[in-house]
Amino acid sequence: MEMRLHLHVLAILVIISARPPSVAGGLCRDSCGDVPVRYPLGIDDGCGSPYYRSMLTCADNTTLRLRTPSGTYPVSGADYADPHLVVTDPSMWTCARPFTAVHAAPFSLDTSTRFSLSPRNDHLFFNCDEERVIVAPRPAICDRYPDRCDSACDSAGYLCRNLPGCRGALEEGNMSCCAYRPRAAESLRAMLRHCEAYTTVYWRAVGDKFPPYDQVPDYGVRVDFEIPVTTRCLQCQDRRRGANGTCGFDPATRDFVCICDGGRNSTTDCAATVVFSISAAIGIGGLVMYIRKMRSSKVVTCGVQSNENRFF
Repeated sequence: MEMRLHLHVLAILVIISARPPSVAGGLCRDSCGDVPVRYPLGIDDGCGSPYYRSMLTCADNTTLRLRTPSGTYPVSGADYADPHLVVTDPSMWTCARPFTAVHAAPFSLDTSTRFSLSPRNDHLFFNCDEERVIVAPRPAICDRYPDRCDSACDSAGYLCRNLPGCRGALEEGNMSCCAYRPRAAESLRAMLRHCEAYTTVYWRAVGDKFPPYDQVPDYGVRVDFEIPVTTRCLQCQDRRRGANGTCGFDPATRDFVCICDGGRNSTTDCAATVVFSISAAIGIGGLVMYIRKMRSSKVVTCGVQSNENRFF
């Protein structure tokens, strides 16, 4: 009876050990509203790369939002071929929004993350106090050697003369404008203390010409992100091997996990989950045969052992 109990316990341990680690939340959502969500990003804990854990949320399954030190902002678009997000700051001025002075913290990022502000962003400031801010035309040489120029706000900037969607808005409102490329988020905050409002314009690629002539200005903040490439993630996503999984991680340990259909998870890929099942079946089958063999063996009576019923 004691030997039979030990074998049953051993069988249970084999089954448990054959199970791969689980991921909280089950399957990963691949979109939020109209914005696709793919590796390395994730909106469910355990999905994507742990480098971006808890940085994106999906409000009411319709609005993707990015968390930053300056606030939580709606994400209007995502591109994974040219990895970046397009973020909307509600406090920024646009043609569709009335020109009102909004004193709010400008958009900023945590520099310790894998997100970064794209160099394709241009910041425009309106009605700045020229006693506090240097407003002057920017020399042409600054476009080629920006480090050699001072921190003046360019009053002759192209975008000030060609605001996307409303080129004549500044003249009609008798508003001054200057373009500024800050070197740090603190520079943006300092500028906004001495200017009535600001907006950010990023250069969006349209793909019908050769760079940089294939770009058009649009409102929003372009936020670039890195895609960590690992062999295990490539194997997990490899459809040629029948894997077709989603790269994720164990929320408790942050170790890699391949998330498969039906809530199955693997430490390698979705094709390997079959190996877990086969191994478990072989182990259980062997134990069953061993138990049957033990039942057919002679039982020790009166404390006497023979070579036929000796265990060791």
